[in-house]
Amino acid sequence: AQQVRRMLADPRSISLVDNFASQWLNLRILDELTPDPKQFPEFNDALRKAMQQETGLFFAEILNKNLPVTQFLDGRFTFVNAPLAKLYGIPGVEGNQMRRIELSGNHRAGVLTHASILTLTSNPTRTSPVKRGKWILENILGTPPPDPPPGVEELAEGEQAEAAGSLRQRMVAHRANPLCASCHQLMDPIGFGFENFDAIGAWREKDGAFPVDAGGTLPDGQAF
Repeated sequence: AQQVRRMLADPRSISLVDNFASQWLNLRILDELTPDPKQFPEFNDALRKAMQQETGLFFAEILNKNLPVTQFLDGRFTFVNAPLAKLYGIPGVEGNQMRRIELSGNHRAGVLTHASILTLTSNPTRTSPVKRGKWILENILGTPPPDPPPGVEELAEGEQAEAAGSLRQRMVAHRANPLCASCHQLMDPIGFGFENFDAIGAWREKDGAFPVDAGGTLPDGQAF
């Protein structure tokens, strides 16, 4: 224990954030993503960097202060600068320097509501409850779902599909295929729990013209 405390006190322990945390949470994927600029004009390299910094600083805070590991899920604090605070709808934050803030309200807590995680588990033009549910199963619960069966049709995209119903409504029809249903019933309820966050992590009440339904029932029957 003494040696672990000594190593954590060394500046080189930042590698736990830069390497371990980045790999565990897939933060490096953000460098490769470009959300649709027409739908998300506020997304730029500065916001991308702030997203990555928020999650890195959050991890470091839990590590350095020896906070309970459950804080990764329900920590009521985070780190923001002006661009990220604007995305989150948090007033009174100016400048590009990241600073620690306490969270109020009930919209955000822990890494699962960080814009970094919500963005890297989305598609360029929309959210992806499947990706979000799959990410949580793999990275948080350690229970990855099986690969999809061959020949499965992709979800319909485009304006015509979006006018037909919310993403949730379209996915209900997609899951009618029994080959798909067994895996989707594991991933989708978890992912739909985050549908109030758009594809870059901003809070929303509607999916296009349709109200967001972020409720669900887990495989064990527990509803939320």
